[in-house]
Amino acid sequence: MAKGKFALGALFGAVVGVVAGFLTAPKSGKETRSEIKDKAELAKKEAAKKAEYLKSKAGEMTEDAKDRFQDISENVKTEALDLKDRTRNAVDGAKKGFFDKK
Repeated sequence: MAKGKFALGALFGAVVGVVAGFLTAPKSGKETRSEIKDKAELAKKEAAKKAEYLKSKAGEMTEDAKDRFQDISENVKTEALDLKDRTRNAVDGAKKGFFDKK
């Protein structure tokens, strides 16, 4: 979570720096607005690319997590059935030993 906050702060700082640079540059208002618009469009395209990449990665991670959960679930089920069988055999053996002594 701390890395996410740091990245968000760094991005915000970069945007503020770019805007401050544009506003203090010795250009006309029309040129500055045009440059800001161009930079904003570029940033929007880059953000869309990164969002698509992150969406793809999230999908991959979700599928990986589902696969791992399925494997673990099957393993737990197998172990539980094995334990149940061993317990039943132990109880049956104990019953047999108890009744055989009488």
